[in-house]
Amino acid sequence: MADLAASINGSSAALSAGEGVTGILVKETQPEDKGIPRCHSWNGEGSRPNWTEDGCLTVNNGSNITCQCSHLTFFAILLTPLNETISSSDLSNLTIITQVGCGLSIFFLSIVLFMHFLIRKTKATKTTRILIHLVSAMLLLNFTFLINNFVAKLKSSVGCKIMAALMHYFMLATFTWFAAQAFHICLQLYTGGQIAVHRYILKVSITSWLTPSVVGIVLLIIGKYGEQIIYTDDPADNVAMCWITDNEVHYIVNIGYYSLVFLFTFISFIITLSWLFCLRRTKAATQQVNRNGRSIVTIMGLCCMLGITWGFAFFAYGILLIPSYYIFTVLNSFQGFFLFIYYYKTSHSGGTNSGRGGDKNSASTSSVSTLKTGLDLFENPYCDPPNKK
Repeated sequence: MADLAASINGSSAALSAGEGVTGILVKETQPEDKGIPRCHSWNGEGSRPNWTEDGCLTVNNGSNITCQCSHLTFFAILLTPLNETISSSDLSNLTIITQVGCGLSIFFLSIVLFMHFLIRKTKATKTTRILIHLVSAMLLLNFTFLINNFVAKLKSSVGCKIMAALMHYFMLATFTWFAAQAFHICLQLYTGGQIAVHRYILKVSITSWLTPSVVGIVLLIIGKYGEQIIYTDDPADNVAMCWITDNEVHYIVNIGYYSLVFLFTFISFIITLSWLFCLRRTKAATQQVNRNGRSIVTIMGLCCMLGITWGFAFFAYGILLIPSYYIFTVLNSFQGFFLFIYYYKTSHSGGTNSGRGGDKNSASTSSVSTLKTGLDLFENPYCDPPNKK
């Protein structure tokens, strides 16, 4: 997402041109002016300039930039940072990948919710219920992202602010549920799968859903949401969306918050992998892993549940900018599909295990309709083994 970096010059000027009235601004660029110049005009809304490209044509002739606007107002030549401008073809490809991926994610996440609420026959575990909250937040995030551009095209200031606030809220909620998943995994490892916190799910749910709403309401009140432009090398292919209009707020709230979440979830991911590798050292666990054949699914599911794939955004600089965009877009657009596969594989494996004559009282027994993650399917290797009779 591109942000307008700096205003080179701003003034009001007008010339009579034929039958109409055209505002003209001419500016000679300097060597220190680095960026792609765009002509904007102030639409007169709000106490601060709300710059728009509507009705303005940018004429770039060497070191001279000429703005030809079809109306009288304040004009400015604004610089778009070079590293935040992508080619029209890349933007088109990324848009198609995102739309297809988000559509598939919404479809498969809806199936997960359908399986959970309408097909499930037994009481869900704590792990399942936390996963369902994450699925719900991710589904709403994909839905709001998918319709964002359509709302932006309506050119409704109020509607765009509400759209931006909703999408931002569901994004922060998804981040928070990533952290909740990591916390739950660590607590499971620490307690050996026996979590005895009073109203544990209720407390986690209130914290995870309420915290992002406070941030969203504050930003909505101080007016940090609005229309944002994604710039390309061809102005005709620029795309508008509803998002945070303040670049500093974006970095502090989104990048800063996710950095903390990523650090916590990545550490949890490493701990969980070491735990799973420890399980493979025991004969019983090794046989079970080989029989189920789902080690890769478990790892991919953990990556999606903990939001590790969002970490590719940290590499979106310099020569890695475009490759990171593609990897980030593919992995996160299809997150819902990955979670569905993980949900189906783990629940199906749990049902298969229970149908093979295992101990009904064993912690590894589960029904087809009840999700059991890799952490639920094995005994904790760090606990003392029970005394043999």
